[in-house]
Amino acid sequence: ALAFDPQLQLMAIGTKSGAIKMYPLPALYTCSFLSVCLSLSLSLFLSVFLSVSLFLSLCLASRVTVLLLLSSCDLLCVGTEGGGIHFLDLPRLSLRDNQSLLLDQVMQSIPEDYRCGKSLGPVESLQEHPKQPGKILIGYSRGLVVLWDLSTQIGRLLWECYFPKMKIVPPRFNRFLTTCHLSRCVLGPFPCKAINKILWRTIQSGCPVVLYSGGMPRASYGDRHCVTIQQDKQHVTLDFTSRVIDFFTVHTTDPEHDYDDPKALVVLLEEELVVIDLLTTGWPSVPPPYLAPLHSSAITTSCHLDNVPAKLWDRLAAAGNNQGAQPGVRHAHGDGTVRFWNVSAVAMTPLYKLSTANVFHTDCDPNDDPLDPTNDPEALQEEEWPPFRKVGCFDPYSDDPRLGIQKISLCKYSCRLVVAGTAGQVIVLGLSDEWSDHTVDVSTVDLLQDREGFTWKGHDRLEPRASPAPFPPGFQPLVLVQALPPASVTSVMLHAEWNLVAFGTSHGFGLFDYHRRTAVLARCTLHPNDSLAMEGPLSRVKSLKKSLRQSFRRIRKSRVSGKKRPIPTPTTLADQEEVAPVQRRIEPRSADDSLSGVVRCLCFADTYLRDGTHHGPTLWAGTNSGSVYAYALEVPGVGTGRGRPGGEGSGCVEAVLGKEIQLMHRAPVVSVCVLDGRGKPLPEPYQASLDLATAPDMTNPHSVLIASEEQLKVFSLPKVGAKTKFKLTAHEGCRVRRVAMVTVCSTAQEDYSETSLVCLTNLGDLHLFNVPALRPQVRYDCIRKEDISGIASCVFTRNGQGFYLISPSEYQRFSLSAKVITEPLCTVELERPLETHIRSLLHTNTSGNTHSSLLETHTLLAVPGGDYNRTWPRCSNVHK
Repeated sequence: ALAFDPQLQLMAIGTKSGAIKMYPLPALYTCSFLSVCLSLSLSLFLSVFLSVSLFLSLCLASRVTVLLLLSSCDLLCVGTEGGGIHFLDLPRLSLRDNQSLLLDQVMQSIPEDYRCGKSLGPVESLQEHPKQPGKILIGYSRGLVVLWDLSTQIGRLLWECYFPKMKIVPPRFNRFLTTCHLSRCVLGPFPCKAINKILWRTIQSGCPVVLYSGGMPRASYGDRHCVTIQQDKQHVTLDFTSRVIDFFTVHTTDPEHDYDDPKALVVLLEEELVVIDLLTTGWPSVPPPYLAPLHSSAITTSCHLDNVPAKLWDRLAAAGNNQGAQPGVRHAHGDGTVRFWNVSAVAMTPLYKLSTANVFHTDCDPNDDPLDPTNDPEALQEEEWPPFRKVGCFDPYSDDPRLGIQKISLCKYSCRLVVAGTAGQVIVLGLSDEWSDHTVDVSTVDLLQDREGFTWKGHDRLEPRASPAPFPPGFQPLVLVQALPPASVTSVMLHAEWNLVAFGTSHGFGLFDYHRRTAVLARCTLHPNDSLAMEGPLSRVKSLKKSLRQSFRRIRKSRVSGKKRPIPTPTTLADQEEVAPVQRRIEPRSADDSLSGVVRCLCFADTYLRDGTHHGPTLWAGTNSGSVYAYALEVPGVGTGRGRPGGEGSGCVEAVLGKEIQLMHRAPVVSVCVLDGRGKPLPEPYQASLDLATAPDMTNPHSVLIASEEQLKVFSLPKVGAKTKFKLTAHEGCRVRRVAMVTVCSTAQEDYSETSLVCLTNLGDLHLFNVPALRPQVRYDCIRKEDISGIASCVFTRNGQGFYLISPSEYQRFSLSAKVITEPLCTVELERPLETHIRSLLHTNTSGNTHSSLLETHTLLAVPGGDYNRTWPRCSNVHK
């Protein structure tokens, strides 16, 4: 649902989940608004900013179809599906007794020949007469328009048409009535579908503008979602990819002004909001930002970067501006795109969009739109009518599900980006300011290493382009690494200072040197019984025998869990410890559980692995079966010019297995983090060499923190001895889903900060632990435990904030730091008449309860990009 007040410049959108979202333009005032729900409930909100509401459930016989608030603002007309109209007094929201307009009364006011066996149908439209207050225009779905006088309770027939789905919209200063029905004089010589809504707007400098939805030629374009704009000989039909809900124009409302002079057309669709500029020749779309639909394609992963260098930021912004400056650009979605958003302020604003589809040959080329008539040679021979224009950025047609991006890793100092997808593709990209036509280098890494007995039954790999492809300014592909089998990439890690990228799938992990274009390492992590990993995420085939066997195994374990039995000796370097009496025993998992070889996390670190004297590059990988593999790397020329022309380091990178850790209970490893001699996480690549962070302590012994779904544990290096642990499952009865190292700054002391470990569990709560002692510090409830997608999408920032999806198109932002909080702040100016008015409305509550305390709850909020005062409510602790 959509509503707009042209005087307050305030737009309201109602969603399917029952939320009402207010979008103010620069001028904003306190207001009241009404809403009606499918549950036959009608609500009056007296002030959205003080969150005061009165609620009344109308016991109506049929569903509410339309609302009309008279210009006097004291009477609400409610049209129903049964054809009746009810009247409610405002602000009490009380039903007027014996004044409902029923069908029998209307039928007495229409000619005899219309009454014979005809039903008026639902009330489709209600409008107040623009010149005669107290008279309302009623439009029924069967084609009847009645002018009803509320004072005399007498009506007269104004119009009778023979086509359903009417919408009455009277012109502002015209004496005739506009009805929306099948009209060949408007649409041309073709049989067309009914018009759903029509607007007539006058312009001082020219002919009026007519805007209507629907009305497409029934035979050819009856399934199109369109809004048409016509002015004299100008004619544009906006073609959308989702259903049109409603639309309005932003125009002049001053009664002293004789013309409407519309400035913009706002169209609410089922999947997005589109704004059309009516002042510019050609009526172009308004480019983002304006409620850009994040859910144009499924959001599969998120990555946050803080303190982005100005050089990288400016280059990304310039590339994004070039994209927005191109007229008629159609954004491709669901085809391997990565979107960059500015989240430094309260509102998220689009910055740049990257598409990886042109690296491959797909079944549906991004440049070939099957719905575009211009791609049809036969259609080009005929004059196209109506003149369609594709508008909006929501695309319901996914080119290829294998193009979906699963993992992202970005180095903000070297401008290197790695994106990994569903079909095992790992793409290394570099930032460029110019267009480029080139062929992408392709390398393959076989993770099975010709292992016998395993056959991939899933989807095929994407076919890379053999010929040069054009790449616009921005991130451009340098090399494509194809993992075999082409399973979905489950983890990826970039170390730009060493020119290395590591990736993991359900079959193993690999290490690639993108500077030398050579594979360094391929390790298979599959268990011999892990047949489910052969089917792939897109396969619909699942072994029934496998499922039954696992079910019986779980039942058998539950029956013998209380019996005394020997614990198998773990093949691990970690010490086995006794379980405290207050803790619950963690049940060991079977080694042949499904997808046990999935690589959950990867980590690069310069630390001590072979001995306590020599440190060097290492690679750590954690799997679903509780295994951690640590490799010592030989990286020639590290820190001595490797990667520069003529620099040292002509040799190849080598990897040698240094340690293999097996957690006793085989719980999936969620995170691996190496700590320096002070117990602090190692800095990011380039941070230490560029003096952007404190150099790590390499004099004292290092340690590694391994977080599994069940516990947190710190091991000493290089001997890998257990130092301390916290069994989260045993204490809290929950499992770890997300882990991150965050820096929390003090509000009292500017130069003081602490490094903490934050854990998000499957119950939706957040736990903070100090490092490396792992002492619990604080616990917060953050996400509802039923919100599985919100928990799975959560991403943490390094300064203690986080994001998670609350819907397919919205992120929720929260903060664990008292100092780093992103919230709107501004001044509040409340006038006494307003407060008096609110109090009077509160006293009219039918329950007799007043909430004067709400009038005393104000806060100071600032809206980014505005230099005006607003009145806002206090938001919850978790800010959107």
